[in-house]
Amino acid sequence: MNISLNINHLFFNRLLGQHCLLCASRKANQTGLCNECLRDLPWHSAAHCERCGLPANSNICGQCLSTPPYFDATRSVFSYEFPVNCMMQAYKYGDKLNLGQFFGQMLAETVSAEKLDIIMPMPMHRVRLKERGYNQALEIAKVLAKTQHKKLDYRSVERQKLTPAQASLPLKDRVKNIKGVFKVNVVENIKNKRIAIVDDVMTTGASLNELAKTLKQAGASHVECWVVARTLPKL
Repeated sequence: MNISLNINHLFFNRLLGQHCLLCASRKANQTGLCNECLRDLPWHSAAHCERCGLPANSNICGQCLSTPPYFDATRSVFSYEFPVNCMMQAYKYGDKLNLGQFFGQMLAETVSAEKLDIIMPMPMHRVRLKERGYNQALEIAKVLAKTQHKKLDYRSVERQKLTPAQASLPLKDRVKNIKGVFKVNVVENIKNKRIAIVDDVMTTGASLNELAKTLKQAGASHVECWVVARTLPKL
């Protein structure tokens, strides 16, 4: 299956019509995929730590027990593997904006915002936003907020420093790169709130942890990470 060809050339008439986004069969359901392709996606269903989302045989892994992150939980739909990785690359760098609807729908069916107050997309620096034209996390968060009937807040926190993209850096440099980049503009919107941060992919979790730290320092009572896909260690 030529996933690049399908995504890059067949997306709009496939997703909006009856053809499957991935295999182009005439059996797509409301997600835009056929039942077979949907079933075969790399669902993040194996036992994992509730806090960081990495594989674990207990609710909280040893790393999170010894060095707890600032966020309180991680919810992920998929592991970052084929074909989700190709779909995500097409969404972020190939201007396939409508994939945000699919990712948002899948995430909305996985999480529950019943006990949360705010859905907040990972902020993007204004320069990066101008370059790309949209914030991919915001597009996913819009679907979530509408589906979960929760407040969408993308103004109370900003990314105040322009730094190299996390994906371009070695894993060991990502924490240093992201340190101090977020700023809370409206503290009263954050204080005592239970917040879900929405992002596309969680790799090291450095960006999510730094944002969670910023939110906690501003008075947030609970912060969760809601991501479409989680990068897992290679076996």
